[in-house]
Amino acid sequence: MTPLIDVVFILLVFFMLTTRLLPVNLMEVSTDVQSESGAQQGEAVPEVRILAGQNLEWNQRSYSLKELVRELSGAGINRVNVTSSPEATVHDFTLTLSTLGANGIEPQWQRNQDKRSDYEGAEP
Repeated sequence: MTPLIDVVFILLVFFMLTTRLLPVNLMEVSTDVQSESGAQQGEAVPEVRILAGQNLEWNQRSYSLKELVRELSGAGINRVNVTSSPEATVHDFTLTLSTLGANGIEPQWQRNQDKRSDYEGAEP
């Protein structure tokens, strides 16, 4: 029994030392995408930016989530590229993606083009 406990503690120490510690409200999402046909016939896909407090920006105007869904549905848009501001929380991010998806709008997350890290101080 003692050797088994030793192995468990060694594994525990190993996983503790190899884990990256990031702030809880940040989530790293892989942006590696297989090449698939994006928009049909070269149509531009609208870009929506998630701001803090469940606010979104589209066409340089600020909307609440419900207002944006109504606007996009009214415009016949069924696919959007979604980016997020550094102030947006994981809750804002997941709520936006799930609400858009539930309303028939396919969200595609896109990493910000900003070279600055969204979580300054955390090691890569």
